Amino acid sequence: MENKKSILCIGAGYVGGPTMAMIAAKCPDYTVTVADINADRIARWNSDSLPIYEPGLYDVVKQARGRNLFFTTDVEQGIRNAYLIFVSVNTPTKTFGAGAGKAADLQYWEKCARLIAETADSTKIVVEKSTLPVRAAEAIHRILQSNPRGIEFHVLSNPEFLAEGTAIRDLENPDRVLIGSMTVPDSHEAMQTLVDLYAHWVPRERILTTNVWSSEMSKLVSNAMLAQRISSINSISALCERTGADVSEVSRAVSMDSRIGSKFLRPGVGFGGSCFKKDILNLVYLCEQYNLDAVAKYWEQVVLMNDYQERRFAERIVKAMFNTLSGKRIALFGFAFKADTGDTRESPAIYISRMLIEEHAKLAIHDPQALPNARLDMKGYEDCIEYCEDPYEAARGAHAIAIITDWHAFTELDYQRLYDSMEKPAFLFDGRNILDHRKLFEIGFEVYPLGKAKLSHMVHSR
Repeated sequence: MENKKSILCIGAGYVGGPTMAMIAAKCPDYTVTVADINADRIARWNSDSLPIYEPGLYDVVKQARGRNLFFTTDVEQGIRNAYLIFVSVNTPTKTFGAGAGKAADLQYWEKCARLIAETADSTKIVVEKSTLPVRAAEAIHRILQSNPRGIEFHVLSNPEFLAEGTAIRDLENPDRVLIGSMTVPDSHEAMQTLVDLYAHWVPRERILTTNVWSSEMSKLVSNAMLAQRISSINSISALCERTGADVSEVSRAVSMDSRIGSKFLRPGVGFGGSCFKKDILNLVYLCEQYNLDAVAKYWEQVVLMNDYQERRFAERIVKAMFNTLSGKRIALFGFAFKADTGDTRESPAIYISRMLIEEHAKLAIHDPQALPNARLDMKGYEDCIEYCEDPYEAARGAHAIAIITDWHAFTELDYQRLYDSMEKPAFLFDGRNILDHRKLFEIGFEVYPLGKAKLSHMVHSR
């Protein structure tokens, strides 16, 4: 008799690992296995040095690991043992063929579906945890049902809404859990199985059930809406710099309108991460496939505005520093796409760094967690970059500091000490508006906030 309280997750990355750790911690009566073909990644999940940095994650893993949470490279055995199979593999943007640059590349998901169909020896519930385009579940279901042994599969959509840096808090106290099911026989029973799992700790009113298409669409639209807010305030930051308005004051005034609120209205150098850009481009492609060209262009503009903000930040550095960076040392504080994570996927730091290097700058990069990933992202630029564990070492001899990531630690540095060690005039470009700009100016910095007037000691500075 199959064990209906046996769970497998295929994929031990940023979503699969933390999500399964929380399920195991909250549901001690379930056995949870996380499988991945990357042996090094699995070894780290089984060690004290986890493969990803996320506040609170280690404590959750330690609570359940070896009790009812296990990590393995044996995917096939995991499939045979499990009743619930979550699939959380990478779905990057296609770089080739039809839809290149916009559509999701589903090759890894299809390989998983075929492996499940070939290996399973009993009924399984397969759960989409990766972000997939609308109507992907239909194709996955066809692949699974084509197995020659007549084994029945149910496909559910259960998109993740985690924010890196707060993923454990998001998992423990989610705004909502969304579960979508197909309109096929017994789909309601399969959906109820997943509802019962989450109901161990999530209030029932926060568990939303929909059809599978609405669930898939909701994930794309959620990320598109959040990214839209970021691009909106970033566009206003450019206007504020030209008009003398202060984007922080504008943002505060706007956000006090209860209809708007304050979330995602802080200007920055641009959004990053594995989801926002990919999901918007996926949405754009979907609109184009249904000949909704005006809708596609509307959402594509969110990405174009993000590209503009990254480019604008780099160009402002060049212009402020007398239109030449040749041979100048620029200290980049932060490389992760946001604070409290080591993830650098689609980080604005990657594109800003490349733009500065094109101007022949020498970079000194410091980040509390992301330096290993920064080295991978900037492979081939070793002659132009120094990676510094110590922010004071990064700033020594630098002509400028650029704040790229909003790490709280950057607000606690001794900026007088940093200033004293730098070339003069010493520039500071705050791409996150997290510092005390007046105090920096009084120390002696040429201060360039985002969306605000610069503070300069140079009489004829523009």
